[in-house]
Amino acid sequence: MARLKNYKIATIGSHSALQILKGAQQEGFKSIAICIKGREKPYKLFNVADEIIVIEKYPDLINLQDTLIKKNAILVPHASLMEYIGFENIEKFKVPYYGNKKILRFESDRNIEREWLKAAGLKLPKIFKNPKDIDRSVIVKFHGAKGGKGYFLAKNEKDFKQKIKAHKEEEKYVIQEYIVGVPMFIHYFYSPLTDELEIMGFDKRYESNVDSLGRISARDQMALAKVEPSYVIVGNIPVVVRESFLPRIIDMGEKVIKQSRKITPGGLWGPFCLETIMTPDEEIFTFEISARIVAGTNPYIEGSPYTWLKYNEPMSTGRRIAREIKMAIKQNKLNKVLG
Repeated sequence: MARLKNYKIATIGSHSALQILKGAQQEGFKSIAICIKGREKPYKLFNVADEIIVIEKYPDLINLQDTLIKKNAILVPHASLMEYIGFENIEKFKVPYYGNKKILRFESDRNIEREWLKAAGLKLPKIFKNPKDIDRSVIVKFHGAKGGKGYFLAKNEKDFKQKIKAHKEEEKYVIQEYIVGVPMFIHYFYSPLTDELEIMGFDKRYESNVDSLGRISARDQMALAKVEPSYVIVGNIPVVVRESFLPRIIDMGEKVIKQSRKITPGGLWGPFCLETIMTPDEEIFTFEISARIVAGTNPYIEGSPYTWLKYNEPMSTGRRIAREIKMAIKQNKLNKVLG
């Protein structure tokens, strides 16, 4: 039987690494932080990494694979891995990888992602394929896990063409209807070992500079007319959702999992996030899915109200990943959680 102490959990030192590494230690694993040179301090300060491997640049991770294999490491992905390594390279990884690598291409392309969510029966914002068709406020988003960088609002074709000039390097983008409501990011976890979907928590994002502009009166905003709104994420705010929404939210997660099995072998498992807008009419629009751990789980390193209801002990998403890996090792079912 495979033994727990024979394995280590590794991740890139960024995004949600603190809770991933801490969770690994809580579940009895040795942890490895792979850090860009000069970014090691948080992992030393908080003592969450049993080992720190320093690299010069993110693509160097590709050349680190043999080293990680010798260390019997299991790599846990997050957005930085997606953004800086790319799903094409990740799909070729030889290092044992937690999650289904095949699902990443469905997250990386917003058009393919939309087909998945639509087929799952979720309510989606309207997409405009041609700027000439813009007849309402839209938000323009670029492909990839960029943390909101570069997003902009447009009210018509003329406005779009003026603003897109600042993003000549971006070839892929989506023009999406701007839904007025409360942004709500739903954190799920699905276990193929127990066939159970869990609610891990909720958050909303604190974005610069749109959130600070929102605190300024309309009169004073006119004086700042030259300030371009930015949607760069600087932090996450925990949220407890109205309880009557929970049945619909659970149903949404189950539909996404069911549909994922139709689009790729094995489907989606582990942590994922549906990024939604809740409107005054109590509609829930889903505009994106993240098929791995999201930074919005970081406020819950000691667990959320929802994980306390289930576990009666601190259970971050990072720790839940480590517990799933531990369960798989003990049951000789690692092949069910590694992809």
